Amino acid sequence: MNGSVVAVCVSKKKGTSKQPVPEIAVKENYGVVGDAHAEEGAVRQVSLLAMESIARMQGKGFSFKPGDFAENITTQGIDLARLAIGARLRVGGEVVLEVSQIGKECHTACAVRRLVGDCIMPREGIFARVIRGGRIRPEDPVAVIGKTPGG
Repeated sequence: MNGSVVAVCVSKKKGTSKQPVPEIAVKENYGVVGDAHAEEGAVRQVSLLAMESIARMQGKGFSFKPGDFAENITTQGIDLARLAIGARLRVGGEVVLEVSQIGKECHTACAVRRLVGDCIMPREGIFARVIRGGRIRPEDPVAVIGKTPGG
């Protein structure tokens, strides 16, 4: 399974949308440098959401864009929600992420849920630990290199 990065995003505060930036630096066992969710040893160091998921919300008449669901990395071409815990992704030439959680409980302060009454991140977003750090930019390739669905 191969895809690509559509956008990389950061925020200074939890519970808000993230802003697209030209590149992010991810640090091993920490997360995205400069992002509110980065924390050494945390289970959810980096968040990912597929552009295909965002497009489904756009199809319902909403003008969402990458980062609006508070994801650090927006991808395309990979069905993220079907990946198994422990699956590994190579992003760009050097970064390796390991899926640590599928979805999450949406908190009441979620900006998207307050706006439209629903949020796809709890169902379709994934979270990962950083196994090998580096830089990630839009258009970088994304490849599943470890476990795949059902395996």
